[in-house]
Amino acid sequence: MHSEILKAIIVLVAWTLVMWAWMVAVRMPALKKAGIDLSKARGGRPGQLDGIVPDSAQWPAHNYMHLMEQPTIFYASALVLAVAGAGNGINAWIAWAYVGLRIVHSLVQATVNKISIRFSLFLLSTLVLIAQTLHAAMVVFST
Repeated sequence: MHSEILKAIIVLVAWTLVMWAWMVAVRMPALKKAGIDLSKARGGRPGQLDGIVPDSAQWPAHNYMHLMEQPTIFYASALVLAVAGAGNGINAWIAWAYVGLRIVHSLVQATVNKISIRFSLFLLSTLVLIAQTLHAAMVVFST
């Protein structure tokens, strides 16, 4: 039998791929409309297209980058719990809370992008991640 927390991990991975597809679907037409020829484009850095393509075309890309940042801590602590045999029960519920909050955060950022809502969701998800990390630490450091 596998650890229930693994389901939350794979859902966040899948959601990240959904956001990648959303980013591509919105950004490619925006780049074309802005006259950017990808075959001639060189280099690049995050945010370089801000102000060149519409903000709404950038929001999914910004969110995709965010899903490459803090969730790495989620993956690490969730895998620690799974490997340690503590990825069920409350720890699975905590993981699902984190995943749910991150999905809602993505939807807000990629659509209305209201900072006060995004920040609240980010803060809540961070508090949930702190709880998960503390649980992982308790499991690993318990004697």
